[in-house]
Amino acid sequence: MTTEPTAQTPAELPAAFCQQISTLVGPDKWRTDTQSLESHGKDSTHFYKPAPAAIVFPKSIEQIQRIVQLANQHKVALVPSGGRTGLSGGAMATNGELVVSFDYMNQISDFDPINQTVVCQPGVVTQQLQQFAEQNDLYYPVDFASTGSSQMGGNIATNAGGIKVIRYGMTREWIKGLKVVTGNGDLLDLNKGLAKNATGYDLRHLFIGSEGTLGLIAEATIQLTRPPQDSPVLVLGVDTFDAILNVLEAFQKGIEISAFEFFSEQALKKVLERHSLQRPFEAGPNYYCLIEFEAVSPQTTEDAMALFEQCVESDWVTDGVMSQNQTQAKNLWRLREDISESISHFTPYKNDISVTVSKMPTFIKQVDQLVAREYPDFEIIWFGHIGDGNLHLNILKPNTLETDEFKTRCAEVSPRVFGFVQQLNGSISAEHGVGLLKKEYLHFSRSQQEITIMKAIKAVFDPNSIMNPGKLFDA
Repeated sequence: MTTEPTAQTPAELPAAFCQQISTLVGPDKWRTDTQSLESHGKDSTHFYKPAPAAIVFPKSIEQIQRIVQLANQHKVALVPSGGRTGLSGGAMATNGELVVSFDYMNQISDFDPINQTVVCQPGVVTQQLQQFAEQNDLYYPVDFASTGSSQMGGNIATNAGGIKVIRYGMTREWIKGLKVVTGNGDLLDLNKGLAKNATGYDLRHLFIGSEGTLGLIAEATIQLTRPPQDSPVLVLGVDTFDAILNVLEAFQKGIEISAFEFFSEQALKKVLERHSLQRPFEAGPNYYCLIEFEAVSPQTTEDAMALFEQCVESDWVTDGVMSQNQTQAKNLWRLREDISESISHFTPYKNDISVTVSKMPTFIKQVDQLVAREYPDFEIIWFGHIGDGNLHLNILKPNTLETDEFKTRCAEVSPRVFGFVQQLNGSISAEHGVGLLKKEYLHFSRSQQEITIMKAIKAVFDPNSIMNPGKLFDA
């Protein structure tokens, strides 16, 4: 006699599998209701419809491992879900997959004040880690607009960057160890927090930036550092893109900077339309530079002001302002950091691209001419992490255009934009990942030999192709 399973069984999943998973995690951590499927089956990409079969919420490494083992037995595809802030469709479940959410694995443990490391579960929110570090007189420097909701597992899986890469690097630089569950259900403990480990291949770095295609991040040992001292912020007005690089070169030679961002006048207008913030100064230049530096002494601030004056005298900068306190610094940062949120309701088509910094003037001129010609009726918003070569080109959807038609029109020009990227040896994805949105363009950044090797690596760790299938490339 067959026992009817107590777990709700989606049509796409085997009943026995659903029963085993529900028993493993408990019925409250197994969800098939419409609200959960809608909220956890997607990320912040606007161009795909979520269609997961169910959501599971593990609470331990052992449960993660067992979920993957059962998924292999029953040939069930898994999609990892963190804070769902991704912008390339990497966490979209569109084909009846089981979503593995880490919302309940959100603890920080094993703080080591001598090594200045902490052990994090994958569901720890970035801001949570930053606050923990601050409470212990330390600092976690990887920072971006979504720190209040992004999770560390997702940050690691996409090698998240952000606003201070020019000084502190990407997420990769701060991962001292990883525990991962591979696509075939093996648990690997990689590097174990060591600073020096010359024992062959460092498999840890394969999983950082792998977008969940090799396995699931189950735990991470994170390096912290000393907190910066007072960090003033400068916002400078610049009329030409070439002048931005002149300003960058001058400041890099004169002082150590923590961030060097840029945004256009159009981007600033979008922020001011939605937020009660003030213009940094009256005159409206074409572009703005935002520079942050650590005031290690009064001399550093004096040096920064002298550099500002040099830039004005050289006709690179039209006007500028420096924060006088922490509140002013935060408000100046908001002019840059609030751009993504301010344009989100326009359903922007996002291009997250990078070239070496010296090639940026050539690149931006090429793309500007292309988008002006091909999208005369679309509004273009430029901003980015100019100090590390990362540009965000955002094309805003007109209200009169349906989303599918808008995406189609943008996609028609994307190969030409990425052709410029390829000519300049750049990347089609600087920090957002490839996911679904950019996988057809991967060959603009990776050779066929590289893609073949990447597929072979996936086959080793995920022989049944159950891990985030359809992302990055088609296996």
